[in-house]
Amino acid sequence: MKPLLGYRVLDLSNVLSGPFCGCQLAHLGAEVIKIEVPNRGDLARQLGLDVELNQKLMGATFLAQNSGKRSITINLKSEEGVAVFKRLVKTADVIVENFRPGVMDRLGVGYEALKDLNADLVYCAISGFGQEGPLKSRPAYDQIIQGMSGTMSITGDVETAPLRVGFPIADTIGGMTAAFAISAALAKQDGKRGTFIDVSMLESVMCTMGFQISNYFNANQEPQPMGNENFSSSPSGTFRTGSGQINIAANKQEQFEATCQVLDLNELCENPKFATRESRLENRGELSEILNLALVTRSTDEWVVLLNEAGVPCGPILTVAEALAQPQIADRGMVATYTDVPGVNRDIQVTRTGIKLDGKTPSVDTPPPMLGEHTDDILGELGLTTSEIKTLKEGKVI
Repeated sequence: MKPLLGYRVLDLSNVLSGPFCGCQLAHLGAEVIKIEVPNRGDLARQLGLDVELNQKLMGATFLAQNSGKRSITINLKSEEGVAVFKRLVKTADVIVENFRPGVMDRLGVGYEALKDLNADLVYCAISGFGQEGPLKSRPAYDQIIQGMSGTMSITGDVETAPLRVGFPIADTIGGMTAAFAISAALAKQDGKRGTFIDVSMLESVMCTMGFQISNYFNANQEPQPMGNENFSSSPSGTFRTGSGQINIAANKQEQFEATCQVLDLNELCENPKFATRESRLENRGELSEILNLALVTRSTDEWVVLLNEAGVPCGPILTVAEALAQPQIADRGMVATYTDVPGVNRDIQVTRTGIKLDGKTPSVDTPPPMLGEHTDDILGELGLTTSEIKTLKEGKVI
């Protein structure tokens, strides 16, 4: 259940890519210590649609990916703060940061400085474009990466593209890539665990676009915005029903034939326009209209049952609220509830990881921390006295 138990991660990151990475590691058992700027903390603490939470520095955006972490505040722009941080580094296995390249070096706490303190340190730097190359110093937010990766150019249809994906997919993929790379580094068996990991959000996103990029390279086809249609199969996309819309993915020949049988359209299987995958792609629009006319005779829920029973992958199109209300989500323990959370003063719910280990859902016991909630405890663990901690506070080091 806790494959990373015993590893300590120092999370210096902000907003999403790094914090998402740290949250995944925490759920896998790592001890994750969030290092934040005094008085302000992670910018995500002030982000979200609940103004009261933002004012409490417990914004909904922050709550989403910081469960299971401890929080300490350290001013890394002060010599004393750097000294405290370096003491903490000696106890750590991993560092995660998502500053622009060069920022940590200017503070005197980049990888070259820290590896001398801890030769086994796995240092993961997440940035928009990576640590080298002509764009390395540019700032990068999720939408910038979506645009520069080609993602927006193929999202939407010919009338709406370019279109942003509806959640911060570039930040999330960057964080997931980082968590994967860190886990791999910790698994090294050669006795030389110390590693510098350079995660480029741009490259991480483009890596996930393998189908489209391979078709560009190897089939000489420029990827196009297809809306809700599958670029390689038909019928595969969104269709009208008597109660709304439905997604159907009849990608295999037998699935197309089963769809025709369920819709009482068996004659389509013999029609040269639709008999093969290639002919269906050529006549996609005509085929979709024929299917839509049949599908509007029943509700989405009815077709979902009938088509799935026939082996045709399909499903309803749900809102976020409807998706969270599905029994499937509840059954697998995807949502965690924390009661009377300090700093929020009410119950909160957040998602877990979406994986199971030996049939059990990885979880963390503690909710997202208040800013600096564990500063005294962590410094005490490092051997600092109450008097020394008081002096650091008075000097605005912590």
